[in-house]
Amino acid sequence: MSGSPDDQTFIPPSFEALYRDPRGRLRIDRDEYRARYELCEDMAQMLLERAQAWHHDLGLSEDVVIGRTLAGLRGADSGFRPDESRWVVRRLAELLGWPDPGPDP
Repeated sequence: MSGSPDDQTFIPPSFEALYRDPRGRLRIDRDEYRARYELCEDMAQMLLERAQAWHHDLGLSEDVVIGRTLAGLRGADSGFRPDESRWVVRRLAELLGWPDPGPDP
């Protein structure tokens, strides 16, 4: 979803669901919403290389890589909410072509 016609950022429904109330209204300011999405998407992109290295170089399974990544994102100082952390690892799996680890991997 994008806010204004000038905003070209597509925010997927999976992320929208994190910030919409049952009536479909945003629970936070639109600028903060876009900023949170960009932060989460950027993090998923930045984690690609590390996840590939853990998987290929260290021989870790996909679920172990996802689990370790999620644990790191859930750390107190990560700056991510728990639902954002889950979204980031699901997006990471998507980028890697791995199976969706589900909403609570």
